Amino acid sequence: MSSTLLRPALVLGLLSCVGPFAIDMYLPAMPTIGLDLGTSEAAMQGTITAYFIAFGLAQLVYGPWADQAGRKPPLYAGLAVFLVGTLICALAPSISVLSAGRFVQGLGGAAVMVVPRAIIRDMATGHEATKLMAAIMLVISVSPMLAPLAGAGVLAIADWRAIFGVLAVAAGLSVAMIRFGLTETLPPSQRQRFNLQETLSGTRRLMQDRGFVVLTFLGGFGMASFFVFIAAGPFVYTRAFGLTPTGFSLAFAVNAIGFFSASQFAASLGQRFGAPMVVRWAVAGFALCTVGLMALGVMGLASLYVVMAGLFAANACLGLVIPTVMVLALDDHGAEAGLASSLGGTLQMLAGGAIVAIAAPFLDGTALPMLVTIALCGVTAFVLSRFAVKGQTVTA
Repeated sequence: MSSTLLRPALVLGLLSCVGPFAIDMYLPAMPTIGLDLGTSEAAMQGTITAYFIAFGLAQLVYGPWADQAGRKPPLYAGLAVFLVGTLICALAPSISVLSAGRFVQGLGGAAVMVVPRAIIRDMATGHEATKLMAAIMLVISVSPMLAPLAGAGVLAIADWRAIFGVLAVAAGLSVAMIRFGLTETLPPSQRQRFNLQETLSGTRRLMQDRGFVVLTFLGGFGMASFFVFIAAGPFVYTRAFGLTPTGFSLAFAVNAIGFFSASQFAASLGQRFGAPMVVRWAVAGFALCTVGLMALGVMGLASLYVVMAGLFAANACLGLVIPTVMVLALDDHGAEAGLASSLGGTLQMLAGGAIVAIAAPFLDGTALPMLVTIALCGVTAFVLSRFAVKGQTVTA
């Protein structure tokens, strides 16, 4: 990567971490927040669902806005909305206000996930763009490992509301990074006026494309399994397995390491064996790991270390699946890649949020309901991988 791209890569990577940090830093505190607000585990899991749904829906707005107004205005606006949501959460007197705050946070956090991808397209193409994206992903990959530990660290010295204070500071620093660390990459001459009719027509074409829909939801159910863990894991690991918030954070980091370590091999394996083959075998491995772990849970053998090992293996398989299906889903849609990317991200986030909402009444703080729900996600992804996909075949 050229030296001129190093600073933007670092800035964009740090900006892209804001959304994941808002999810992951909050996790160790969920049981404590539930006790403090006098609410149920299902209601606390609803705060995760609220964030995911808002995050997914808002992606459809920021992409077209960034094409029309330039890259910086949506970033500033998104961070302002995120900051408002963060302050609502910090001052929330009840679970309903906290859920509303998390929804507002999600609406704002989506900007720093969507717009940086557009900036990458502005700054580089081809191999240079791939290296820039890889550098940004390397920065982002640190978030799931450090954010829960940071949350646990804050809990050790202050109450849970201080976590949102830290996130508010992060939003302020992000604004400063945009102001002083990024230049506008889309000149006025290249900006496109938003056309609702064209957007609706493009959305209709994508939703009628069987390959796009199958691959999008295949990845969506893979991601949903991780969303289920995010919602249920803090309660299972602290209550059923007796871990401290710091212990949960370390266990959570194991999952992240499995995912991001395996994802580094997705491109090379796809080049050697073909992307459809990688999807087929990685999804099969994911389903096998999740169903096997569920079976161990049914037999009463799902101890802490068994669950950690099984989820590490399952998430390693997901590390091969998620980036590969994203590439395959966009392969036939180069002319509308921005819309396809936004729509795909929205559908996946909504699918994940819906799964968490449906499963929430059954997630009771023990391991088995969580493992059953994750296994159902694995089986659904496996079934989707058996379908023929236009332009690529991921069937046996």
